[in-house]
Amino acid sequence: MKNALLIIIFSICAIVLQAQSTDSTHTESEDISVFNLVEKQPEFPGGEQALLDYIGSNVQYPKKARKKNIQGTVYISFIVEMDGNVTTVRVLRGIGGGCDEEAVRVVSSMPDWKPGYQDGEPVRVQFNLPIRFILDD
Repeated sequence: MKNALLIIIFSICAIVLQAQSTDSTHTESEDISVFNLVEKQPEFPGGEQALLDYIGSNVQYPKKARKKNIQGTVYISFIVEMDGNVTTVRVLRGIGGGCDEEAVRVVSSMPDWKPGYQDGEPVRVQFNLPIRFILDD
């Protein structure tokens, strides 16, 4: 059986987590703006390397994906709230085989981030995060 190797590939652009624009958006359920790009981006506790380490040590390659030789990148979207809590975790593009659910599980269980700031005030910030699943022969 193949050994599973999870490789998380981030570029500096991905670590900034693909901010889309300087405009804010509104959700229908809330009247609080969600920003895509802010003056001070939220930060995972310990920084970028700590985020990579956290994902690498917490993601488990799903058995179903291993058995079916499913590989690829799962794109996750989430919001870092004004208090640093991670919410609204969803799959933007998945690969199936349990990888989508595993990526959502790991992102949903992340510790609170340092919040983002705009005009000196904490704000909600949306991020897109790629998590790549690759089987090692």
